[in-house]
Amino acid sequence: MKRLLCVAALIALAACQPNYGDFSPDRLSTRAGGSAQDIDGLIVGHRLMAAGEYELALRAYYRSMVEQGPTVDALSAIGSANLHLGRLGQAEQMLRRAVEFDPEFVPAVNNLGVVMVENGDWGQAAHLFRTAFALDSGRSEEIRQNLRLALANLQDSGYSGENNNNNFALVRRGDGQFLLLATP
Repeated sequence: MKRLLCVAALIALAACQPNYGDFSPDRLSTRAGGSAQDIDGLIVGHRLMAAGEYELALRAYYRSMVEQGPTVDALSAIGSANLHLGRLGQAEQMLRRAVEFDPEFVPAVNNLGVVMVENGDWGQAAHLFRTAFALDSGRSEEIRQNLRLALANLQDSGYSGENNNNNFALVRRGDGQFLLLATP
């Protein structure tokens, strides 16, 4: 009989517990006295990005873009989330759209440079980091480091004296004509 009463008491206590299984921002905002429109998807997305929840952040950014229209912030944030998820093609597409929307938006320019680094396009990356560095007036240490890395890799082309054949001869062939010959 005691076991039956204990089980009944546990069931009654479990019924009193709040249900967290169907959490949604809509429920949260209405509990706080606001509406679903009071929640800014960009802020939610930024917090999710900081927590490492890139897929959820991406959803929040898309929701923001649906509610507020395409903004440079939303496009850049979607590109950054895709970058963290390793979706380089999608990241590049969104970041290029953000840069077209506002060519002076430093985070988009910098993150597009990061995509170019990931793709191995050091020349384009260096150009983008130079632009971001200039727009930021050199205040960001991260952009400065990105620029240094890109320039170092741009200068390190892989050619060295030992694997580069510089044995050429220039031979004059008449009026202003020259022939370049490789010598053994």
